[in-house]
Amino acid sequence: MNNEIRIIDPNSLWNNFTNLNFVPRPSKREEKVIDFLIQFAEKLNLKYYKDRIGNLIIKKPSTEDMNNCKTIVLQSHVDMVHEKNNDVDFDFDSSGIEMYIDGDWVKAKGTTLGADNGLGVASIMSILQSNNISHPEIEALFTIDEETGMTGALNLDNNALEGEILLNLDTEEDDEICIGCAGGVDITINKSYTTENNNNSKNTFIKILINGLTGGHSGAEIHKGLGNSNKILISLLNDLNCKYKIRISEFVGGNLRNAIPRESFSVIQIQTDDYSDIDQEITNFFNLNKIKYNNLDSNFNISLFDVDGEFKVLTSDDHQKFIECIDACPNGVFTMSKTIDNLVETSNNLANIVLKDEDVLIKCLTRSSVENSKNELSSLITNIFKNEDFNVKLSGGYPGWEPNVNSEILSVAVKCYKNLNNESPKVNVIHAGLECGIIGSHYPNMEMISFGPTILGAHSPDEKASISSTKKFWNFLIEILKNIPHKT
Repeated sequence: MNNEIRIIDPNSLWNNFTNLNFVPRPSKREEKVIDFLIQFAEKLNLKYYKDRIGNLIIKKPSTEDMNNCKTIVLQSHVDMVHEKNNDVDFDFDSSGIEMYIDGDWVKAKGTTLGADNGLGVASIMSILQSNNISHPEIEALFTIDEETGMTGALNLDNNALEGEILLNLDTEEDDEICIGCAGGVDITINKSYTTENNNNSKNTFIKILINGLTGGHSGAEIHKGLGNSNKILISLLNDLNCKYKIRISEFVGGNLRNAIPRESFSVIQIQTDDYSDIDQEITNFFNLNKIKYNNLDSNFNISLFDVDGEFKVLTSDDHQKFIECIDACPNGVFTMSKTIDNLVETSNNLANIVLKDEDVLIKCLTRSSVENSKNELSSLITNIFKNEDFNVKLSGGYPGWEPNVNSEILSVAVKCYKNLNNESPKVNVIHAGLECGIIGSHYPNMEMISFGPTILGAHSPDEKASISSTKKFWNFLIEILKNIPHKT
């Protein structure tokens, strides 16, 4: 199946991407893909260096015609988001991604594709193995754990690189050149409960499932109004709680911090006599929200299931506090930028909730291009939960990337794009986490830009990469490499 991917133009890029997609590479478990790249370097007789945290740097000398040009750092992260549909049987740790072509798109069968940031990695591999592309001296920087903490970039050795210009290949719109991004912080909330047994003939248990939502990137797509299954489900439970005697037993929703949650369920106790009324209430809630999300989440669905067995439930007080806190937790866009049109400044993704076995764990990712705003929102979320005796921990904070509109490499890239495409690119700042700001903190004099092919639905099983766009990106990358400024 994947052989049809190998022959797409440019062959070297897609062939490398196919090989890469046979290697498991979840965040925080990148050892196999780093070993794969080391073997790749050794076959090419290229020097390499693995730093103390696990990042890999492969060096390639310049072509003879560009000996006097500035050294370039080509950078992409090796980890990918492992997400799959619940009805798909797939082991990311042992199976290669199953890809197929659908018109102009390369897709995966029920899983994330790995184009984020696999196409960037594959393009760098293709440059490293090329013998007919002009380029200056190259330092290929492959970072680990970008998706769940920026661990690789944060712990990058300060003396590992000599390059003066960095090209980050992790942007997902082919007509954009990115020169700035948001910073972020992980918020982790937990609490232990004392549950009680309320089982009797007057009560029964039901399971409510929210699914069919699109999900997507919790930064780049947070402004689209996509449904968050955790917020939708807690809204429904809040409505039911106001009208009926219900009690929560379980609540499970979402997965990764950087993915908008697509599926959530809750097991609740209700009074048996209220079953029909609650069923109708859920139907009414669904109909109202179906209209709200129809354009973006057309497969949105709510299902009710009878549940056999006995379950413990939260006490009345804890039940109330849980609903109120989750309902009050900000989600989505918090503020828009006051200086850049249509740019999200600050947001939060209520990403993951697991309430089971007398414990609850809640995970959020708060982003902002303004440090004070990031701190303001994270403090607000902290206070909501701490006021009800939850434990709150902030971790994995990383800075944003301050734009430099006057950089030499930006001028080169804009000119190259115009020459290739007869139009100007969009030069922008994105509401997502790129490693450039962190790498810039290690190398403050390094000029940086970010660009890449068009990828839609990143961080979800709907992820797809445009074939024509990837060719456009590849030509753009080659053109930039041919026009790198001379050493000063």
